[in-house]
Amino acid sequence: MPTDPFAHDRYTIRRKLLKLFGAGFYVLDVRGDVVAYSEQRAFRLKEDIRVFAGEAQSEPLLRIRARQVIDFAACYDVVDERDGRVVGAARRRGLSSIVRDSWELLDAEGGLVARLQEDSLGMALLRRLLVNLVPQRFTLGEGPGAVQLTQRFNPFVYKLEVAIPSSSTIDRRLVLALAILIAAIEGRQD
Repeated sequence: MPTDPFAHDRYTIRRKLLKLFGAGFYVLDVRGDVVAYSEQRAFRLKEDIRVFAGEAQSEPLLRIRARQVIDFAACYDVVDERDGRVVGAARRRGLSSIVRDSWELLDAEGGLVARLQEDSLGMALLRRLLVNLVPQRFTLGEGPGAVQLTQRFNPFVYKLEVAIPSSSTIDRRLVLALAILIAAIEGRQD
């Protein structure tokens, strides 16, 4: 198995149980081993999510930080904490995301890398009416290299599976940052 936490093709993002303030997310590989751990702090006006190599939080990997305090079309910068470089950004598509979640991944210069879209308008509306009893599904990008994000229904723990085809050209750090953002935001809405 790869030692680089960003070298895997499949991940599961699982919300940590019994965290009183904020949220914690385990990033698991196909064997269920923790390859990263993310922590979202509570009571922050400006979202600031950290990703570490493990729950001990001794080795920082990524930082996901909102550009503004309150923004309808929020944009989150993704920084590789190992070298301090901006990897890119994830931007929520304001009005488009009210009914059907929609995001854009941007490169370090602000150019569009890929769009993420919830599976269908009908299913998105059904999910909103049934208060998330129907798991979400997303597609990031197009064609054979499209990344799939699939929520697994579990009434107790939020789980999001991420499948990255080997033909995908999207930076896996951006893919994982976006998956963690979705888990954090959806976790607040549940």
